Amino acid sequence: MLDSYDVRARMEIAALTEPGHTVTGQLLRIIGLAETLDLLQNPRIPLPSQIDPVLGTQWREATAARLVDGLADRVARLTDQHQLRVLTPGSLGWPVSFADLGDRAPVMLWAKGNPELLTSSLASRVTFTGARASSAYGEHVTREIVSDLAREPRIVVAGGSYGIDAAAHRAALGARPASTIAVAVGGLDRPYPSGHAELFQDVVDAGGVQISEAPPETVLTRWRFIARARLLAALGGATVIPEAGYRSGSLLVAARATELGRPVGAVPGPITSAASSGCHRLLREGLAEVITHAGDITELLDPAPASFLSPAIQEVARRAAPDAGKAARRTAL
Repeated sequence: MLDSYDVRARMEIAALTEPGHTVTGQLLRIIGLAETLDLLQNPRIPLPSQIDPVLGTQWREATAARLVDGLADRVARLTDQHQLRVLTPGSLGWPVSFADLGDRAPVMLWAKGNPELLTSSLASRVTFTGARASSAYGEHVTREIVSDLAREPRIVVAGGSYGIDAAAHRAALGARPASTIAVAVGGLDRPYPSGHAELFQDVVDAGGVQISEAPPETVLTRWRFIARARLLAALGGATVIPEAGYRSGSLLVAARATELGRPVGAVPGPITSAASSGCHRLLREGLAEVITHAGDITELLDPAPASFLSPAIQEVARRAAPDAGKAARRTAL
């Protein structure tokens, strides 16, 4: 597979461009794989008229310094050396839900472990993210909720960071096979954080999967952390934040999930706890539903039909129905 033109071209494009750049996605959609690679390799070829000239120029300038001979060969060699799988759009193991990202979808993925988890139904996957400097409360709540979800079973998606992410992965490892997906920022040969190298290996060994849109040996940058948020949001049928500070990076995942039309849930914490202020912010602004147990998440993923609403809510709906009908008739007149 590493010898196919499609894979090698995507390897080179992924190595040359920043993840999630809309210009890359637009070009792949408008002119295709080969022509996009030609544009990267030859700055004299004009960009299509559909591309914003300012963004297009910035895109080219950012990639120029990375152009080296034999780049695709090098990436293929590293991929093989580290025994990584490669996944491309439309191939076996590619997450269908990435189509919702449009021009910001990944060019390709590198994976270790069981890629079948990536092709499960969207409603079977839940993204967990939250504070790195988590409290005992946040980690306890995460473990309880994830353990209950694993029995349904649901697949846990997280980024592998310290704190809430790690608590979610470890709780999911309690199920066998482990149903958890770890989304890395850099190359899979460079575990981040390095202190979680053993955790990532446990995920793979237990039947989970670790993925990255970055080629091997890719270093971490702030932009790549920001870009990863869209992958976490797109992989989960819902995003849940058990604990997060007021300006936590996990709120970016919640924002991306909202943009995709995915539900977001937040666990309330003590009003005196700065570690829960981000969750309270989401709840106050109406961007998240209150999560107190796994059943609340199940309702986000599998909304109950009207017949399963509580009697009190059904009564409110019944009383409102005649008024709604009158309003509709007035509108028709």
